[in-house]
Amino acid sequence: MSRPTQPRIPLDALCRRLSWADLDPEALRALILLARAEDLGGWGLRARRRPRRAGDVTTAAVVGRSRGRAELRARRAMVVCGLPLAQFVLREYGRGRARLTPTVEDGTTVAAGALLGTIEGPSAELLESERVLLNFLQRLSGIATHTAAHVKALGRSRTRLLDTRKTTPGYRMLEKYAVGCGGAWNHRLGLFDRVMIKDNHLAATGATRGARLAAAVQTARACRPDLAIEVEVDALEQLPPVLEAGADIVLLDNFTPAQLRRAVALIAGRAWTEASGGITLKSLPRLGGLGLDFISSGALVHQSTWIDIGLDWL
Repeated sequence: MSRPTQPRIPLDALCRRLSWADLDPEALRALILLARAEDLGGWGLRARRRPRRAGDVTTAAVVGRSRGRAELRARRAMVVCGLPLAQFVLREYGRGRARLTPTVEDGTTVAAGALLGTIEGPSAELLESERVLLNFLQRLSGIATHTAAHVKALGRSRTRLLDTRKTTPGYRMLEKYAVGCGGAWNHRLGLFDRVMIKDNHLAATGATRGARLAAAVQTARACRPDLAIEVEVDALEQLPPVLEAGADIVLLDNFTPAQLRRAVALIAGRAWTEASGGITLKSLPRLGGLGLDFISSGALVHQSTWIDIGLDWL
């Protein structure tokens, strides 16, 4: 079998950054309505534990029909993410009577104290929606800010930093959007858009080495010639059959820097290279100089923390 001299799928076809326009408004609305039902009506509890009268009992008791105005401000330096979603939240709580006027765009880096936007509308609606609105903003901005720190650590390398499928169930596309706002790239979005043969797939079929490994890759290619074929390897000896079978991407799992350098030399441009496993802020500067095409890390999402954003009443 003749070996390919270069990958068959262009680099830009293997990763992307989700834009706000890529997200389904109905899916976003469903998340917001779920959060609203949880907050106002105890969604998630058994029926006998839910309140007989749903609603914000505090606001109903002490706030009249006045209109209010408040500012969203960054409590610390951050990368902003989620402002378009905040407008969706206000719409679901107030049916369009409350509105957000943003002063920055998603993906903007701001200093502590920066004004992110102004919200105004019926006071009761602003108070009812405040916590859910901030929950979304703080979570997504936390991911974007955490991601930006990793991108900075990688430096001016040509290597692209990718996320993974290690995301909060139901929130994947929002969290991947936040990763893009932080300057990294999106790996596959789900099980549907790439053939990714991982170690457990190979173990399940006994195809971890040699001809059986090559056959597994060839079978995948025959089944889905329209998709990229990625294969995870954990040893250098797995590279020859994977390359011989024509894999598009080789995922080098938990390789040391020395092993990664050797693997990149052995692959020699015949497939795209991706390193994963144990990626940290400390290790990224060194990995960026090894000639890898991609580095993927679930930590961009699952090790991020919420970032403090205040809603200050005017």
